[in-house]
Amino acid sequence: MKKQTRIYIISVAISLGVGIVSALLTRGNMNIYEEVSTPPLSPPSFLFPVVWTVLFVLMGISAAMVLTTGTSPLVKRKNALSVYGMSLFFNFFWSIIFFNLRAFLFAFVWLLVLLALIILTIVKYYRIKKTAAYLQIPYAVWVTFAGYLNFGIWILNK
Repeated sequence: MKKQTRIYIISVAISLGVGIVSALLTRGNMNIYEEVSTPPLSPPSFLFPVVWTVLFVLMGISAAMVLTTGTSPLVKRKNALSVYGMSLFFNFFWSIIFFNLRAFLFAFVWLLVLLALIILTIVKYYRIKKTAAYLQIPYAVWVTFAGYLNFGIWILNK
């Protein structure tokens, strides 16, 4: 297997792994979505794992693009990927804060930090490989929508 192909597979596996482990740790509390009042435009719960799977794949592909772009200095690529890594960390713990702890306001604030990290990732990726930055945009849009849902759930269930 070519080295570049291996990097793409590992990168996608890492991002999907973050989502899978987080989902496994929160699966006993996922029913909360049916128990709380939700804001208008709330999608059905079955849609979330589908969307997140697509997003994690896109995130992994874009990270691999940044890593394998030889036209940018390694230090610049590592810096961009470290910001992406921080966003994975915040993504991982958001579900636990929201679903397991039911700390809706704290989860919303946590999500705002995640969104800032995603935007910073997009900016850093754009300077290295534009396509990688574009692949992060659906993630930013979805997290913005998740922020709306999170905030709405907090307001409606105080």
